[in-house]
Amino acid sequence: MTDWAGRTATEIAAAVREQRATPREVVAGHLERIARLDGRIGAFRKVRADAALAEADEVAARPDLAELPLAGVPLAVKDNLAVRGEAHLDGSAATPDTPADADHVTVARLRAAGAVVIGLTNVPELCVFGTTEGAHGITRNPWDTRRSAGGSSGGSAAAVAAGLAPIALGNDGMGSLRIPAANCGLVTIKPGFGVVPAGIGNGDWFGMSENGPLATTVADARLMLSVLAEKEFEDTGTHAPRKIAVSLRSPLVGVTVSRPYTNAAMEAAGLLAGTGHEVRRAEPPYPASIGVTAIRHWTAGTAVDAAGLDPALLARRTRVHAAVGRRFLRGVQVGDARERLRARLTPFFAEHDVLLTPALARHAPKAAPWHRRGWLRNALAGSNYSPLTPAWNLTGWPAMSVPFGTLPSGAPCAVQLVGRPGSEAVLLEVARQLETLRPWQRTAPLG
Repeated sequence: MTDWAGRTATEIAAAVREQRATPREVVAGHLERIARLDGRIGAFRKVRADAALAEADEVAARPDLAELPLAGVPLAVKDNLAVRGEAHLDGSAATPDTPADADHVTVARLRAAGAVVIGLTNVPELCVFGTTEGAHGITRNPWDTRRSAGGSSGGSAAAVAAGLAPIALGNDGMGSLRIPAANCGLVTIKPGFGVVPAGIGNGDWFGMSENGPLATTVADARLMLSVLAEKEFEDTGTHAPRKIAVSLRSPLVGVTVSRPYTNAAMEAAGLLAGTGHEVRRAEPPYPASIGVTAIRHWTAGTAVDAAGLDPALLARRTRVHAAVGRRFLRGVQVGDARERLRARLTPFFAEHDVLLTPALARHAPKAAPWHRRGWLRNALAGSNYSPLTPAWNLTGWPAMSVPFGTLPSGAPCAVQLVGRPGSEAVLLEVARQLETLRPWQRTAPLG
């Protein structure tokens, strides 16, 4: 029997549509791999073994099987999105363990396309922090289990990087797709505002949070985004010359970017220039206040999500985060800081089609019980290693993380691609070119 674990969603779906594989055998193979390896990784909060096999059989019986874009593809879902019949605990002991009556719209779209939900993945409490650990365990990077997978979509990223699922659904409010994707060697895209339905928490962190795919290839990310958006992001195979700006500077004052990440961005820029793109160094006009704007929105979003939960059941770092946010809540609700940031950055993207930056500033922190450590220590750890992601949640513009090269430890390195509103297809096109120019290993060598 063919081992489908570690294969791409595109390959699996084609095999199922052509009856070279059944959804049950595909799902069973992934469940076996989860049982064998996830004790080392901690990607899943709950594995839906029996339910997933039953749902695989339902997919096999569908009369439209031969037309399903994700026919029989196992899917991991971040544990802050509703899956029918399952509770989504949001990484917390304070959230109610109540099964959802219906799927979140993004889950429903993926299931309608033939995907089978095999489990719910770990997140930090209320999806606040850039590392994934808490009431449901610690999630580790499959490439280097001494390190965190990142957060807050850390469980989803770890599941895909370990070959436990070919694709996963996550979301991104301050980098929560791009951070773990960069750590784990995956492709992700945070779509621009309104491209994919959000509905994350109580207000999507004021519209900053977006749902999106985690995948091992650009083709899989493109396929999943098309299903989520109900819009084709077709790969035409063309190579249109683009104006690409390269920036190595951190938007946050006092935070520097380490050499492996700046080297990756410069090497990627060189390869793209060699294919005909107009590539030049250019710095976006980040305001000095961008760090303050980010922390105000980050903490205020958590204050909204924590309202009504028993504070005694929240971790101390989460309680402090929400308390800080309550001070900023009114100002964030009525303020225009995000509009002013967009106005400041729009002329830059009128001159450039794509911004290329390092994805992170340095490797992820060690995998450890960060939920037991103080709030300031957590906030500084996240800001010091991921200063390049929040700006594009504040603007609401699309941004990708794309694997590129390796760190000295052998773990993946990555670059970030950013575009103006509506440029998701352009970012995917450039990402595909990088994938072709510098192929990467799809999954961690775990055995």
